[in-house]
Amino acid sequence: MSHVRRCSRTACRQPAVFTLTYVYADSTAVLGPLAAYVEPHCYDLCAVHAERLTAPRGWEVVRLPVETSGGGPGSDDLEALADAVREAARPPARSEPYPGEPVGEGQEILRRGHLRVVKSDRTDQRDPRRPHA
Repeated sequence: MSHVRRCSRTACRQPAVFTLTYVYADSTAVLGPLAAYVEPHCYDLCAVHAERLTAPRGWEVVRLPVETSGGGPGSDDLEALADAVREAARPPARSEPYPGEPVGEGQEILRRGHLRVVKSDRTDQRDPRRPHA
């Protein structure tokens, strides 16, 4: 028995012919030929729903060309698409200072997760635990 993948849209019974993938880091929706395997974070769409696809405001839709020669996408095409999505999803280079680097008017001395301990370089600062005279 042959298993035909169906459109991911609710109540649509049409066969899927496209795969939709979101690249959140670039605010991009990529619509390409039906992927060879079902991926958990991708959506299979029929021709009608793929045609009517819109993206959220500020997002870009990239529609990859679909070969109509019949053989379907080649493995090189699918690998190139997967590599492009992985590259786009890769986190940007670290722009935060490393421990020991200057931060504002102080120097970072410790980091735990997103929190930093910064030692002030200012010498005229009063002790916050002591009342002001």
